[in-house]
Amino acid sequence: MTGTTYAAPPFPPQPQDAVPGRTAPMTPQPDHGEESYVGHNRLAGKAAIITGGDSGIGRAVAIAFAREGADVLISYLNEHDDAQETQRWVEKAGRRAVLMPGDIRDTAQCSGIVKRAMAEFGRIDIVVNNAAYQMTYESLDEITDEEWNKTFDTNIGAMFRIVR
Repeated sequence: MTGTTYAAPPFPPQPQDAVPGRTAPMTPQPDHGEESYVGHNRLAGKAAIITGGDSGIGRAVAIAFAREGADVLISYLNEHDDAQETQRWVEKAGRRAVLMPGDIRDTAQCSGIVKRAMAEFGRIDIVVNNAAYQMTYESLDEITDEEWNKTFDTNIGAMFRIVR
């Protein structure tokens, strides 16, 4: 895009001890298309569920879908400030953003997401299973069964439970 200036490296280290991380304290702020993406109404009248839609790729998808004409339900763990900022951008595009915090490892939460989307929108046209959990370790020996199960429940199990 002409005339658009993007931040360029080097960037200062930005460790985040909390999981999941937050977008708000990042410097420079990530570009989710807030100022750059222009929609063309390709999703007019559609309704979408976006897990992990509060920040990162999920926020970019929510903004893009809204600018294409879709209403979105944004599922997120507990990053309320990030979710509210995403909601603000979706609503600025003239679309509805329904926020639904909770842990998608819980079967009832996954069912609740689908039920809430149906109650709010009367339909579900698109599901974006974007939420994920990842930690890094120096060695496989450091990964506990609990950590393995948490990763699989978030990254695989929740996807299944939402689309089921």
